[in-house]
Amino acid sequence: MGFNARLTIFKSILNFAIFVSLIKTMKITFNKYEGTGNDFVMIDNRKAIFPKKDIKLIEKLCDRRFGIGADGLILLENDAETDFRMVYYNSDGNESSMCGNGGRCLVAFAKKVKAIDDNETDFIATDGLHHASVLDNGLISLQMKEVDFVKIENDYVFLNTGSPHHVMMVEDLKNYDVKNVGAQIRYSDLYGKPGSNVNFVSQISENHFALRTYERGVEDETLSCGTGATAAAIAMHATGKTKSHHIHLDVEGGKLEVSFVKEGDKYTNVFLKGPATFVFEGEIEW
Repeated sequence: MGFNARLTIFKSILNFAIFVSLIKTMKITFNKYEGTGNDFVMIDNRKAIFPKKDIKLIEKLCDRRFGIGADGLILLENDAETDFRMVYYNSDGNESSMCGNGGRCLVAFAKKVKAIDDNETDFIATDGLHHASVLDNGLISLQMKEVDFVKIENDYVFLNTGSPHHVMMVEDLKNYDVKNVGAQIRYSDLYGKPGSNVNFVSQISENHFALRTYERGVEDETLSCGTGATAAAIAMHATGKTKSHHIHLDVEGGKLEVSFVKEGDKYTNVFLKGPATFVFEGEIEW
């Protein structure tokens, strides 16, 4: 074998070794955000470098003992027709349906990384187009999907606000066993394998309610759920518990507001408003 041939082989081996080394030490910057205690790992994936199919990696990053710790992971990606695309994963590593608090936090993150320049934005998520506004007081108002079907039963209400939600009123909400009762309903034959998020509500005044939520994918109670707050507000109106179209909700992690317009059997112009707070920034390696 000639010198040039040996040199070519050597270069190939060297390049492969460098490639393997880069794979072993790949790093990416993340941001941690929370919206009324519902927390998320945010990653700017506009260069499409994050391994989206790696369920174990996503699960590990969300792990509160061995990872960053979060209720979910959200990718900010490019979209041809809107400012950006939202891709949401539950803490179990699986891609999931819409997350209201996560959507508001992603808008704040998009502003931070200059994916948007002003205080108004449109983005696409799994349930369709969303409009959002960054308000002067630091709150973010997010337009949710319209709701054209509300199933009202004797002891619960079911509706989809971007994610499926079972809503029921309970007494002594503060001491209610949300995790166990929520899990029983989530895994019951009522919703089958896909399951449903489960919301427990008590009324404080005409347009003021307290809410606790069991979230599928997290498989536990979370301090807040944006689509759950939206579902609870609409459910309370649909069942006549309130006549108001502007509902205040106390969740375990803070306060949210939901407003809407009722047009026949449809709820339109649905908005979820609340804080979206930057927690910290870091770098991960895998």
